[in-house]
Amino acid sequence: MNVIIIGAGIMGTTFATLAKEMAPNLDVTILERLDGPGAGNSWVFNNAGTGHEANCELNYTPVDEEVISVEKALKIHAQFNVAKQFWAYLVEKGAIKDPSTFINRTKHCTIVSETAINELRLRFKEMSAHHFFEEMRYSEDFDEIKSWIPYTMEHRPRHEKMAATSIETGTDVNFGALTEQMATYAENELGVKIEYGTHVRRVHRSPSGSWLIETDSRGESVQYKADVLFVGAGGGAFPLLKKSHQPFGRRFTGFPVGGRFLQAPITAEQAEHYCAKTYGKAKVGAPPMSVPHLDLRVANGRHYLLFGPFASFKPVLEKGRGFFDYLKSMRLHDIPGLLNVTFEHFPLVKYLVSETFKGEKSMLEELENFAPGISKQFDWKPVEAGQRVQIIKDGDLQMGTEIIVSSDKSYGTLLGASPGASVSPEVMLRALERMLPQFVLKDDAKKKLHEIFPEADLDTLINNPARYRKIRDAVNERLGITVAATEAEAATS
Repeated sequence: MNVIIIGAGIMGTTFATLAKEMAPNLDVTILERLDGPGAGNSWVFNNAGTGHEANCELNYTPVDEEVISVEKALKIHAQFNVAKQFWAYLVEKGAIKDPSTFINRTKHCTIVSETAINELRLRFKEMSAHHFFEEMRYSEDFDEIKSWIPYTMEHRPRHEKMAATSIETGTDVNFGALTEQMATYAENELGVKIEYGTHVRRVHRSPSGSWLIETDSRGESVQYKADVLFVGAGGGAFPLLKKSHQPFGRRFTGFPVGGRFLQAPITAEQAEHYCAKTYGKAKVGAPPMSVPHLDLRVANGRHYLLFGPFASFKPVLEKGRGFFDYLKSMRLHDIPGLLNVTFEHFPLVKYLVSETFKGEKSMLEELENFAPGISKQFDWKPVEAGQRVQIIKDGDLQMGTEIIVSSDKSYGTLLGASPGASVSPEVMLRALERMLPQFVLKDDAKKKLHEIFPEADLDTLINNPARYRKIRDAVNERLGITVAATEAEAATS
């Protein structure tokens, strides 16, 4: 069977690698618009690089009238632990020689001001009662919080009331480096073909039922044929869905959201001093992807601080593509959905427009409010992040991801963004199970599946503490992100 994947980012490359691991006889080709793997939204500074385990993101634990919901946090945490199993397998296979090239242990912290202390206290009470978050710590003590996240507290007035939580076992993930190494392994060891510099213009069914993919490959028109087509092209998935003429395509429209960060290089000593990702609380009316956070980043052996994100309304599908590409992707039936979102979420639209015109001075002021004194301590420069395209489904704006598969299982796509790359192996595994059940549900494939994922069942990870801890500890050791005994003792003392 001939399988074609559009997009060599973290999603498409993961889909291809898993497919060939479980069904080696599949003929798998990836078509990528850019000149290398992981060069779009997966690239290190096109995203925040947080290994999303719901350790520190308040939007994963919504509060409604003093009742907090942790179900979404539990699912995301479980999905990320499935992802780590896959990455540990790649390390064991030698596909990744040194896991520190893409994953590093980093504290995950949350800090709030006086108005949100009760919310954080409630969140800690509910989350720390579950084995996923049993190592979470909570404090309202200035000195203790300062010891966790010094750069956010060193110049803050001691009388200011704050509260914070901390988990020592969070991670910083370079999804670009991970994708590059996975793509090399998929090509050299698994036989996946990757065609770079290949921009897909149109996809449509042939009279025989196969998919025809029309491309512009480095100035030449090239056509590919596929029995099964998976589109993991980020924002570029939306126009291809429209061109596929799948009946469910009318239900979906793209709502683009851009982003920027402030970035500053730091020394290894400064990185060791901070070593955290610190999340705050989003402004009223701001989208979840705009939660302010001050992050340690590791890229190519160098260390950086990243603050943001600063959202913007940029009507493009992908970074590096123009407004007319977005305009051409629209259909008349998309207009009511866009208008509905504009009216129903007018504070969000207003917020995005205002953020679009925010200059460097205002960005530094926000940084200073979040971490007093830090704006003059390092050399900060604005950097453009990747381009998200959120889902408008049946006229309603959604902030998650959604796998869509045609009734005949020949066409599949992933729409949306958050939490995206962090849970890509678990999401792509489910996509494979839906699109290629005749291959991945065979006995040999099931055996391979268990080798890759010792425990891929989310309910088991959520409800079986002993099983979860056994899997977590083995995987963390293989990835080199374990907490040393002395550190663990100090954290719980």
